[in-house]
Amino acid sequence: MSSGTENADGTDDSSSSTDSGGHCSTADSDGEVAEEIAIISFGRKMETAEEIEAEIGDRYESIDIIEYHGDVFEEQWGEYDCFIGLMASGIAMRKTAHLLDDKWEDPAICVVDEELTWAIPITGGHHGANQVAQDLATMGAVPAMTTASEAAGKQGVESRAKAMDAHVVNGDSTVKTNLAVLDDNLGPVARLEGPKAVLVGDDVTVLKRNKDDGIVLGTGSVSGASKDAFLAAWEQALEETDYDFEDVEFVGTATRKEDEEGLLEAADELDLGVVVFDKETLLEHEGPTPSRSKDLIGWPGVSEASAIAGGAENELVLEKLGYENEVTVAIGR
Repeated sequence: MSSGTENADGTDDSSSSTDSGGHCSTADSDGEVAEEIAIISFGRKMETAEEIEAEIGDRYESIDIIEYHGDVFEEQWGEYDCFIGLMASGIAMRKTAHLLDDKWEDPAICVVDEELTWAIPITGGHHGANQVAQDLATMGAVPAMTTASEAAGKQGVESRAKAMDAHVVNGDSTVKTNLAVLDDNLGPVARLEGPKAVLVGDDVTVLKRNKDDGIVLGTGSVSGASKDAFLAAWEQALEETDYDFEDVEFVGTATRKEDEEGLLEAADELDLGVVVFDKETLLEHEGPTPSRSKDLIGWPGVSEASAIAGGAENELVLEKLGYENEVTVAIGR
């Protein structure tokens, strides 16, 4: 932890840090998940900082605790993907405003109060701060996310990129494509297999994969299905193929299942992203197995449709399997 002093009224002295704590040479610039975190905390709040580190530390590559002083943000700027400011939001804003330059290059900032009541992303919501706020929610903090797509309960372009293990090539385009997300006009991410040359306008967001294409686990479930049920169902399905979890690109499901706790916990345990598809997209990619949900609520079978919609070739590897009347799984590519 770095040295620093704090006055009784919460203001600071500008003594210098003795521990750079730095890891990456540049901040995250492509919408990927934040991995290297610094908790900036006043001395009196160190116990809370240590609690945060203990609770969420295993979800990141590294978390350092640095004691607050007047120049701490400036000294550590660009050395971390995201700062957790254990302080009033006004302090973090005043101390970092002059450092902000480009949202694709600046580190993200999420502030949280000592009582862990609120977790507030103030910069870089799509570049780590929203993610950190959601992780702090497991400690009781309310994630106060104000990025438009998340505030509306929708999956923005940067979130989709992360879930699909891709990164945004042309960041400025996301303003227009995320507006399309808000208006329900974007649709699924289109895949283009090369070699090809493509000409796009400034309202097209280009995502580049971080690794080769794999398979998609299309998943449906009854409400309240457990994490263990999802994990067992996915493992059972993969055993019917020549693939394993290392080949999985992401988990696909329906928008009506995007808050299914067991699904999200299972995906998180396996470090898999979750991509959600709306009703119209799933109807366009309906699978061969009849589903009662089509007659009851107008939705096609979620597992097969999401596996087909998410796959690079829009085809099934494995038709729907059921597990314990809780979870259904299909595999697409």
